[in-house]
Amino acid sequence: MKKTLTVAASLVLAATCGLGMSLPAQAADMNDATSASQSAPAGFDMSSLTPQQQAIVDRIEAKLPADWQSRLQAARAKHGLGDQEWTSFRDSAINPGDYQCKTTALSTYADSLLDGVDPFVVFILAIYGGFDMPTYDALLFGKESSSNTFGVKGEYTQKLNSEMKNLKRFWDIDSSKIGMMPMHGADVFADRDRLSRTLAVLYGGTPAENLDLADMFIELVDSEPALQRGANPIFTFNAFAYSEKDDPAPMGISDRIIMGDGILQAMSAIGLGDVAPRGILGHEFGHHVQYQKDLFESDLTGPEATRRTELMADAFGTYYLTHSRGESLNAARVMSAQKSFYEVGDCSFTSSGHHGTPNQRFNSSSWGASVANDAPNQGHILPALTLDKMFEAKLPDLVKPDAN
Repeated sequence: MKKTLTVAASLVLAATCGLGMSLPAQAADMNDATSASQSAPAGFDMSSLTPQQQAIVDRIEAKLPADWQSRLQAARAKHGLGDQEWTSFRDSAINPGDYQCKTTALSTYADSLLDGVDPFVVFILAIYGGFDMPTYDALLFGKESSSNTFGVKGEYTQKLNSEMKNLKRFWDIDSSKIGMMPMHGADVFADRDRLSRTLAVLYGGTPAENLDLADMFIELVDSEPALQRGANPIFTFNAFAYSEKDDPAPMGISDRIIMGDGILQAMSAIGLGDVAPRGILGHEFGHHVQYQKDLFESDLTGPEATRRTELMADAFGTYYLTHSRGESLNAARVMSAQKSFYEVGDCSFTSSGHHGTPNQRFNSSSWGASVANDAPNQGHILPALTLDKMFEAKLPDLVKPDAN
């Protein structure tokens, strides 16, 4: 299995390609020497840029290597940045015409995050990978530490740390080396040294050689008050699990789960801040169960293969949340967890990033809860492979057509 980032950012070149989730192949067709100005979408009013913003853009283009686009793509491929889940909501805020089934409270919230931001600033940040820089920072340089905090004000720190310990005890895998790291967008865009090391990975050179470029990105972000100096949730609207298990070319990145401030803020904004963070962490830990038990392997391909693994992670996560030896949540809180999975459903049926419709995700979560609730021996934790077999048998029913 090649290195897998189950939930990752995919904004790089999105605005240029206008293709939303299907980026890499089409983006590769772009001319390396094409400037941001030349790549502007048809009908885009370049005059909307303020003199200050235009000057920043010109300086960025002058500082970048001529082949910056191919370097950016190579970095994405090398680090396994692929199809995503939470960040499809970010993409829809940039390219709303590329997405359907945007009917949930979460998607409505995501669509509001760029209100008042100059569209060209969004465009520039998108094509240069600016929205993904906190993701790269957490993936490449994040470390597990007792000083880490989760949430903008650290409000989820105790809850998530406690759950991570419980998850490691609950599942029958070797979880001793799985770490959990936060992603804080404001921290990345407030530290030129920190940002420059990510730019060096993306565009080449040393961190010291990228300090000027880091200053330019910081200045661009600071030019728009609505971006909140990088604290806008759109920069960290993400949570993901990462493993290099069985990778023929590992880079030495430890197994990890990244929890972004933005997705935690989003769940709080739609009234699910109490339980949804637990559901997200349980889902991402479910991916690590899949890594270690080789549960990504199946006869399915394309969108159906991705949907299977994501619905399984929903079921595993809710099984844990409901189980008496897991989080032992009551019925009302389990319902909130199920609703959080419903909120991130999608209708991108032909995309390799399809994770299941809202109803399919809700039903998978409900099934996981029922397995825990209906067990004759409430104290027994099913082995992951046993739960997998039960899920595989249930999957056809979970994904059957449900339109009236």
